[in-house]
Amino acid sequence: MRIALLAAAAATLVATLPAQAADLAATAAALREKALADPTAWEVTESLTTEIGARPQGSPAMDRARDWGVEKLKSLGFSNVHVETFETSSWLRGAESAEIVAPYPQKLQILGLGRSTPTPPGGIEAEVVLFKSLAELMAQPPGSLKGKIVVVAQVMRRTQGIEGYASGVGPRFIGGVEAAKRGAVAYLVRSVSTDDTRLPHTGGAAHSGIPMAALSTPDAELLEHMVARGKPVRIKLSMASTFRAKAPAYNVVGEIKGREAPDEMVIVGGHLDAWDPGAGAVDDAAGIAITTAAAKLAGAERPRRTIRVVMWGAEEQGGSGEAYATAHKDEVGKIIVVGESDLGAGEIFNAKLPKGSLGHPAMKAFAAAVTPLKAIVSSAPAQQGGSDTDGLRGLGVPVTEFNQDASRYFDLHHSADDTLDKIDPKELAQNVAVWAAFIYTVADSDIDFRKTAAEAK
Repeated sequence: MRIALLAAAAATLVATLPAQAADLAATAAALREKALADPTAWEVTESLTTEIGARPQGSPAMDRARDWGVEKLKSLGFSNVHVETFETSSWLRGAESAEIVAPYPQKLQILGLGRSTPTPPGGIEAEVVLFKSLAELMAQPPGSLKGKIVVVAQVMRRTQGIEGYASGVGPRFIGGVEAAKRGAVAYLVRSVSTDDTRLPHTGGAAHSGIPMAALSTPDAELLEHMVARGKPVRIKLSMASTFRAKAPAYNVVGEIKGREAPDEMVIVGGHLDAWDPGAGAVDDAAGIAITTAAAKLAGAERPRRTIRVVMWGAEEQGGSGEAYATAHKDEVGKIIVVGESDLGAGEIFNAKLPKGSLGHPAMKAFAAAVTPLKAIVSSAPAQQGGSDTDGLRGLGVPVTEFNQDASRYFDLHHSADDTLDKIDPKELAQNVAVWAAFIYTVADSDIDFRKTAAEAK
């Protein structure tokens, strides 16, 4: 009944559109149905996770991923397929271990954070000081934690969208810096995750000059229980890693040329790199697959404008979006919109469009096409189209933002559980359907998001 009501609502919306927009909506609706039955996104995800797996920036696996991306785009019929090489930093993990040596000896499960400093040979052993939040740590005076291993056990909230992560990532990213300011010799943080397994979650951190690692959530709670007993808790930590300030990195690009305005383009993509514990399935093979499959479907309709897919090569450690924007600054005026898929494969429940564009016939056509997918077009404008779009956004390029159901995403992301079996092919296809409808309605229309934004002021 609900699906029937959604379909009826979409039909009613289409009936009120002018003829050109109704044609756009009809084609977008047909693309939606094709996308729901199309296996391309699943096949791309399976291929990347099976043939390459983990692929941190600066690793041999990332070199293989670059070559995989080129061959995949060519095999799917994209033109002008090429690699854009740039340099950015590379942090690679070595052997790691942690254990409580007193008062109750036990092993701990950790993963080093990006930009962590290695421990000296033989490791570090020191007493723990534990804080329930980053705010508690920051309330400590400089030098007050000299010689200690600082632990922050702040809990992340589970939310449908990105809000829980956005409010909870601070301890991972800047906690080590704050601990070092206060004299700590190492820093451990409860994983920024919503799971309850003993699999820790890694991620990037600001350089602090001290060893930094994420604890599994049960191990963080174990430390809380031990500290609460009042006896000094000591940990031995051993971590190895390598860091290069400059290492080769790659953005892989392919296009489907527009039939009338080939110099105008819609840019979409995901990031090709992935942290090393898992296979990088939800983060971000899924995003690569969704946008590539959607672009292929939309491009098969030969739209007016060019569709460009970018597999950004260094999102996790940073630099790919800025490198792309620098390389393409002369094209900025011709880039109609940019968007990145980087929140797994959960269904899209909310679509945010560039400011002032909701009333444009093309975006009405898009809304009509995605209504049966239970994707609500928000009245709030898009603010941030993904980390790799920030460079272009800073140069004035409009962004789009599709919010996915992230209820389970942070159980998996940056952990050994980020594997192919966690992706639901039907949910993946729903994402492709929404993206294909958007890409097509923009690429085959004359919508100018800069103009709609200016008119909305």
